[in-house]
Amino acid sequence: MVAAGILASRLIGFVRDRAIAHFFGVGPHADVWRAALRAPNALQNLLGEGTLSAAFIPIYSRLLKEGREEEAGRFAGAVFGLLTAAAGALALLGVLLARPIVALLALGFTFDQGGVDRYELTVAAVRIIFPMTAVLVLSAWALGVLNSHRRFFLPYFAPVLWNVAIIAALYWQAVSLATLDRLLFAACWGALLGGCLQLLVQLPLVLKLMRGFRPSLSTRVTGVREALRAVGPVIAGRGVVQLSGYLDVFLAAFLAPGAVGVLGYAQSFYMLPVSLFGMSVAAAELPELSRLREAGSGGATRDLLARVRRSLRQMAFLNVPTFVGYLAFGFLLVGALYRTGQFEVTDNWLAYLVLCGYTLGLLASTSSRLLQNTFYALGDTRTPAWIATLRVAVSAALGWPLMVWLDRYAVSDLVRTPGLGRTLFLGAMGLSLASGIGAWLEFLMLRRSLARAVPDPFFPSREVGRMLLLAGAAALLGGLVWAVLPPVHVAVRALLVVGAYAAAYLLLARWLAAEELGFWLGRFGRRLRR
Repeated sequence: MVAAGILASRLIGFVRDRAIAHFFGVGPHADVWRAALRAPNALQNLLGEGTLSAAFIPIYSRLLKEGREEEAGRFAGAVFGLLTAAAGALALLGVLLARPIVALLALGFTFDQGGVDRYELTVAAVRIIFPMTAVLVLSAWALGVLNSHRRFFLPYFAPVLWNVAIIAALYWQAVSLATLDRLLFAACWGALLGGCLQLLVQLPLVLKLMRGFRPSLSTRVTGVREALRAVGPVIAGRGVVQLSGYLDVFLAAFLAPGAVGVLGYAQSFYMLPVSLFGMSVAAAELPELSRLREAGSGGATRDLLARVRRSLRQMAFLNVPTFVGYLAFGFLLVGALYRTGQFEVTDNWLAYLVLCGYTLGLLASTSSRLLQNTFYALGDTRTPAWIATLRVAVSAALGWPLMVWLDRYAVSDLVRTPGLGRTLFLGAMGLSLASGIGAWLEFLMLRRSLARAVPDPFFPSREVGRMLLLAGAAALLGGLVWAVLPPVHVAVRALLVVGAYAAAYLLLARWLAAEELGFWLGRFGRRLRR
């Protein structure tokens, strides 16, 4: 159900990105849109789902399991009050300090000369968007409550409303032939309205499920001090992850206009499997892993270990073909979605190459989500935090030299194909490659640290290798379909090629009786029977 909700949200998110690509292409206004969202999103992620996953859900789920529903409601109310105060204050500071925030976030924008003033546009956009942050943090609190009650679909479907509001605002202005500046600000106001809708749609069910809910600022309520003790390391860990995203924007801002925007286009594809097949399983498993935690000892039970291994296999079954598919057919997918209006063939190639850099770290990133939540369920929030810090340091150390080196080369130097238009350089690809390398470092260190606490082998290396072979064989069939197709629109070509690839992978898995396919079919089958 998490995957279904995220899928709906991500699909409408692609529609939003297609609208952004149509109006802004790989240009300065796309840069401004991505940069303006970065600061509020960083704060949202810092106080939102990641922090609540470690500090709120384990405690709230434990209280529910023990039958202490009134105490659970009071605990949720205190967390709600403290989050409201903290997020509200920080959102106000964001509006007041928009200029220095943008100067820190995208220093390269301040050097614009002539044409579009990206710095001033970003300042104005941040002032509109920042209040959205407080609302989305509370939306993440609602998600934590609903997940703990095993209500998964609604909170992950709710961002659909956020995306719809942005799309509606863009096209409402486009009808009146508005300038690009006015279109940009319309999208920002749509984001603010959509954030409010995302919270409001969840509140009725949240209030219905909870008992004893009373908003407060008290730290004496049962569980609050324990949650606050866990928050520090988690915020540190989440903070360095957000710092990684900030550094990408900061460095890309020194490149030619369009570099920040193309990172965003590639990240939309990259985050689809991370959210759909990584976060969905990790989020659904956290309450269950917390319930399986050995009472009083904080150790891992045999059931918990088996559940982690099964979930890793379940995630890999769909992430492995996505990894292979992005590398083999990512150009078609990017073109099918974005090649419209101002988004041209050269933009298509650059976005695909940047996507390849991110894709190299895809399997590591998705698996790391579950390993982090396993540490949280075991009551250890410090280990994921310092490992995330090291990941960011390595990504940043590699990002700058790779960016500078690759920015000497244009897309036309790497790709020899007709139809290339304006010259675009490959600097942004260096940042995505560094991100992929950092993801693998984080995964390997998480795996090693967890292996010390859980000495039994738990990572399904053999099964993942088998999935890679299946995906490789299916990719050969997809490549054959691509080779024999007559000239057709890129969207039609992508549908036929990727459809053949996906069908071949699933059929091969079914023929070989892959147990992981049964995991997903069993879950969907049980849901349909209900």
